[in-house]
Amino acid sequence: MLAYSQGPLQHILRDESYPKLILLREDLNHPYVSGNKWWKLKYNLQEAVDQGHHTLLTFGGAYSNHLYATAAAARELGLNAIGIIRGEEVLPLNPTLAFAQANGMKLHFISRARYRDNAEDEFIRELHDLFGDFYLIPEGGTNALAIKGVREWAHQIKNEVEFDYLCLPVGTGGTLAGLIAGLDGAGEVVGYSVLKNGGFLRATVQEMLNEVPQPFRNWRIETSYDHGGYAKTTPALHTFIRRMKDEFALPLDAVYTGKMMFGILDMLKAGKFKPGSTVLALHTGGLQGNYPNKSSKTSFSFPNPFT
Repeated sequence: MLAYSQGPLQHILRDESYPKLILLREDLNHPYVSGNKWWKLKYNLQEAVDQGHHTLLTFGGAYSNHLYATAAAARELGLNAIGIIRGEEVLPLNPTLAFAQANGMKLHFISRARYRDNAEDEFIRELHDLFGDFYLIPEGGTNALAIKGVREWAHQIKNEVEFDYLCLPVGTGGTLAGLIAGLDGAGEVVGYSVLKNGGFLRATVQEMLNEVPQPFRNWRIETSYDHGGYAKTTPALHTFIRRMKDEFALPLDAVYTGKMMFGILDMLKAGKFKPGSTVLALHTGGLQGNYPNKSSKTSFSFPNPFT
């Protein structure tokens, strides 16, 4: 079993003119397998061990939080790990891939075109021919066992924190689906797409939720805060992240949590959360994916309590 330490709550906004904003610092739940990755990997790792596997194989891009977390988890549990990387190898390795390799993960680079086949049976058979036996964890770690883990996380949150809105960044949609199912209708769940034109994620999440007997309608996905798409950023986002670090000692990444918090504060300023409500945001980790801060004259207009 992976080590776990429950993340603390950090109060960001208590001014009575705005809804209360609280952040669950789940980025602090584990030194390396942080945030939602801990919950998505929990039952996958247990299944791999129960089935007697000694090697994990999974997929990701060059800045994948999932690859980083899987490599660390495998090392902690004494397992081997293989990462199938989208795109050609670029040396020196970036910090994410260098960390994965240093933790024993074997990196195997494939073309972007070939990578699109990562869920196809024929491709998986080719990987078995190449690497032998392994336990397969899909891209981003999203599968039924991941959702099971996230549902457990949702139960924990629901039992320990009072909120009206639960906010989180969305990549593959697995964490969002698990939280919706696990909250069992409590509150309103708001996902912030980190992908450009992320509207398709609504159908993806709904498909995952089709496995849940009770339909839930208390969720939505915001698609206006991707800042250009996955792993893309803007000067305004960098300015925002620096300011959150300086004023609240709150580290955010430019791929996931920075975009979510940018969106939440913009929506607070626009009055899109009910007066007197409590907004709970989930810090899902991923800080290793930070890009170097770039100087910028672009600023973000915060609600008045931040000025």
